[in-house]
Amino acid sequence: MLFGDVSFTVASHAAWVPGIDSAEAWQQWVSGNLSAAGSGEPAVKAMPPMLRRRASATGKIALEAAYAALPAHGIAEDTPVVFASRHGECSRSVELLEELSNGTTLSPTAFSLSVHNANAGLFSIARRARGNSIAIAAGHSTVEHAVIEACGLLADGAPQVLLVAADGPLPEAFEDYADCREQPFGWAWLMQAADEDGPLPTLSLQWSAAEAGQTAVPDAAPGGIDVLRFFLARDRDGMVRQADGRRWHWMRHD
Repeated sequence: MLFGDVSFTVASHAAWVPGIDSAEAWQQWVSGNLSAAGSGEPAVKAMPPMLRRRASATGKIALEAAYAALPAHGIAEDTPVVFASRHGECSRSVELLEELSNGTTLSPTAFSLSVHNANAGLFSIARRARGNSIAIAAGHSTVEHAVIEACGLLADGAPQVLLVAADGPLPEAFEDYADCREQPFGWAWLMQAADEDGPLPTLSLQWSAAEAGQTAVPDAAPGGIDVLRFFLARDRDGMVRQADGRRWHWMRHD
């Protein structure tokens, strides 16, 4: 039984994966023939240095993608932004807990940036934006829930919504609990109302109950990478993901 569906058009997009820095490398990565190289960090040159230095490794990946997806003329300062990350600032939180257990005085700055909406805050401060900022974490289906949230904002009248998805490896303390092959990635879509007859990529997402017996595959890629590969592979019309009790059906209408 179909539970719901949304459709949207991607006005602009950007992605960052370590070591994937050419058109050929991206094609190989999308096809699964090339893995990310290392765990480097993007420069995020578009952000003022004082704010850029506060961002974590995952935060810089998210911010790099967010800035790169902005069109040359920018976006309205009241454009809503949705940041999607399953783990967010988990590494920073673990570091703070370790310092607390060792009796070390915690850094107020590090503490304030350990929250899940830290990067949304940095992005809005840097751009002096006054729009709605939302941070979402929803397990394996974090990206799907972020898309639903963004489409809800479009339905409420927002002309565009910037969706930013990013994640990185779990901190060492949680490695034994990893349920997928975590790796750094980040991407951003500037979304607007669906226009299937226009020249821009238009996607639909439908969801229903998951099929019985479907479970997570420990060696599978994170959901955010699956969605990015589907989006960049122009020869794929659809993709189905089973996650968190749902069957997520992605479709392309190019």
